[in-house]
Amino acid sequence: MAGLRPNAGPTMHDVAAAAGVSQATVSLVLNSAPGSRFSDDTRQRVHDAVDKLGYRTNAHAKVLREGVAGMIGFIGDSVATSPFAGAIIEGAQERAWEEGLLLLTVNTGGDKALEAASLDTMLSYRVAGVVYAAMYHRRLDVPQALAGVPAVVLNSQDRAGKLPSVVPDEVQGGYAATRHLLEAGHTRIGLINIESLDSELPAAVGRYAGYEQALAEFGTEVNPSLVRFGQGGEIHGYQHAMELLTSPHPPTAIFCVNDRTAWGAYQAASELRLSIPNDVSIVGFDNQSTLAPHLRPGLTTLELPFVAMGRRAVDILLQGAEPDGRVELMDCPLVERKSVTHPKEMP
Repeated sequence: MAGLRPNAGPTMHDVAAAAGVSQATVSLVLNSAPGSRFSDDTRQRVHDAVDKLGYRTNAHAKVLREGVAGMIGFIGDSVATSPFAGAIIEGAQERAWEEGLLLLTVNTGGDKALEAASLDTMLSYRVAGVVYAAMYHRRLDVPQALAGVPAVVLNSQDRAGKLPSVVPDEVQGGYAATRHLLEAGHTRIGLINIESLDSELPAAVGRYAGYEQALAEFGTEVNPSLVRFGQGGEIHGYQHAMELLTSPHPPTAIFCVNDRTAWGAYQAASELRLSIPNDVSIVGFDNQSTLAPHLRPGLTTLELPFVAMGRRAVDILLQGAEPDGRVELMDCPLVERKSVTHPKEMP
């Protein structure tokens, strides 16, 4: 059975022999130990031997020596399978790598047992910190284990108000979407939300508040007859857009609170033989890469800043992630395409 033993690879002893130095010298050179002085020739011989032999330092030994690994943990419920996963992980990984850290990513699929086991493993490796991410913006209960390590909540908020969090600025996004339509000359602006306001879902409540704020700044109030509450799916966008567009006084523009709702509104307009944007302008929210650019015409929408959010979460960890409960809001940029123009008739 000895033949099945995995090859452990070259050791520090092998590097020392190849470089003609002691193991202690190899260790001091590779770890840039303070106070150690070696000639450039000695350092070069050690690094040449490392490259030639393909030697890798022992990460576990580094944990024992320094008390922390060169890794940041990243745990998400379903973030790795959501349409935005690549961007949110990319941002965190990119920022970690700039500091010479690796991102150890686990997707739990909402399985609490897997989440607990993953956290236990990460903490046993003495990760430098943990990013606890969620698929969509909400308030959630974070695992108690995170109290023992620098941690930040990403794309959600700690319900207990202890850990720092990074989330999209939902109010600013709803305001920007509505203001864009107002500046195009629209005054009858419908809204199709993704949940009721009673749901307390931050995206539904915040984006509605931004809609209300923009209308107030232009001297008008929310018209309840122009507001609908769906559940964020394409079918809800279709049904509610059909109601709005066939009403006695239809809106000239609709703010759909996510891109899938906007997709449904596109289908309703098509079935009614209405032109987008000439008969009705539409703005979405999310800038979902698999959808928004591919609608005809391309959908003007607000982008969820996932790359920037991922980077900022790691920044907070690098700064120590004090458990102060702060909520950092990230701006959602407007992405203009071809779904908005001036209304046919100015009121």
